[in-house]
Amino acid sequence: MKALILGGAGYIGSHVCLEFLAAGHHVTVFDNLSSGTKENIFPEEQFVEGDIMDYDALSQEMRKGYDVVVHLAAFKAAGESMLVPEKYARNNIAGTINVLNAMVEHGVKYFVFSSSAAVYGEPSYLPIDEKHPTNPENFYGFTKLEIERILAWYDKLKGIRYAALRYFNAAGYDPQGRVRGLEKNPANLLPVIMEVAAGKRKELQVFGNDYPTKDGTGIRDYVHVSDLAIGHVAALNYMKKNDASLIVNLGSEEGLSVLEILEQARRITGKPIPAIITARRPGDPAKLVAGSQLAQKLLGWKARYSDVETLVKTSWNVYLPHCK
Repeated sequence: MKALILGGAGYIGSHVCLEFLAAGHHVTVFDNLSSGTKENIFPEEQFVEGDIMDYDALSQEMRKGYDVVVHLAAFKAAGESMLVPEKYARNNIAGTINVLNAMVEHGVKYFVFSSSAAVYGEPSYLPIDEKHPTNPENFYGFTKLEIERILAWYDKLKGIRYAALRYFNAAGYDPQGRVRGLEKNPANLLPVIMEVAAGKRKELQVFGNDYPTKDGTGIRDYVHVSDLAIGHVAALNYMKKNDASLIVNLGSEEGLSVLEILEQARRITGKPIPAIITARRPGDPAKLVAGSQLAQKLLGWKARYSDVETLVKTSWNVYLPHCK
């Protein structure tokens, strides 16, 4: 099949591309390189530099005849989304509508969407499954939920089958070392730890150590990015086989605390990785863990690389050459 991967030069997108290539699909990356990098474009792929806000560019590319669009071209910084919601509304919501309309125009049937656990908001119970209430606490999460609602209508009215994959915390790098491009301005825990270890940052800020958890720091569900990528291919296979859409969580079902990851990173890198304790961030729950039973049932998907050692080791393998 021919796959158009929006945001395929980015951190998650490049890993998704690898899995689509491994499954025998023809891959074209469509990316404006605002957060992606040409270093993450593989020789087997076609590359088009373009922006999802440019409807004509999307339409011109989809005219070439694609079977599936994979959408990873969203802005994703939750904190920033609360300060400049207009930026997120424009790119994430209006940009996705551009994509869907171009798909309708050119008869592209399948859509794999990078959604987020941010659609759930504060957990009412753990682990969070797909039946959990959706009540986003930031505008980023709102944009993802709004797109899911729009997708349901395009399914009903235009026959586009979609998979909305609600990620938990993506982390790690390709275990075979094929993805080498570093994230630009990362805000997530593990790449920040790696930047401290590599001498790119002075220290790690730990936001709160007085949570009701085993070591006082927040617990999150970290899912290896290669596991996420495998889930995208599995979702396409499900849609093809069943002619049906789906919404599923992709998480490890295991919780790791900030200090657990930090201590593993110190052990694996051999670096001191200075850390300071600062105040909790508003709205940060003590613990977030996914329930991924539905993904296992529908897709045969289960996290395979999401243990803490693999997460840290595969990250350090990419950051080590950048040590100062």
